[in-house]
Amino acid sequence: MTRLPSHFYAMIDPAGGHEPVSLAETILAAGVRIMQLRLKDAPGRDFLAAARAIAGLCRRRGAILIVNDRVDIAMLADAHGAHLGQQDLPLEAARRIAGPDKIIGISTHTVEQARAAENGGADYVGFGPMYSGGLKNIAAGMGLDNLRAIRAAVRIPIVAIGGITEARVPETLAAGADAAAIITDVVNAPDIGAKVRSILALARP
Repeated sequence: MTRLPSHFYAMIDPAGGHEPVSLAETILAAGVRIMQLRLKDAPGRDFLAAARAIAGLCRRRGAILIVNDRVDIAMLADAHGAHLGQQDLPLEAARRIAGPDKIIGISTHTVEQARAAENGGADYVGFGPMYSGGLKNIAAGMGLDNLRAIRAAVRIPIVAIGGITEARVPETLAAGADAAAIITDVVNAPDIGAKVRSILALARP
């Protein structure tokens, strides 16, 4: 995977109180091309059911579905790939399960981690948390200078995440991110579809 299909990487997360499948339907209808299903507290059975339903929706609309944390659920749901944190299955082990054709993204927080992910065969890296606040209520973000350092260190796509709002997308892209992942600013919006369309309409730098 040499490039991401959009500068907006949508996150299906129940933080705003939305049911995952209906949230996915809403953002797909608004034009999203890549999304991640992030169900940190869901039992495996419920996670798989949601992943299977959303994978079907994504296939019908030609969108990419990435499953957070769980390579097994990504495979069982026939999603396009998985996204793994530093504490999840190692990249090499995940690749053995997923095979060469699935997308694997790795969360990174340092230049060293980003280089290791690229050298290990990751398709993209996540980098953050970018800013304070956000879903995890981060005290201090990594900021644009650290993002620029990651951009200088790796060639694979970078998805920036953490405290990013619609207003901050342009500066995040200008600093080297290929896409911005946004949770709170989208799931708490009064009109999610309108918010997504507004983010998608932002010009790439």
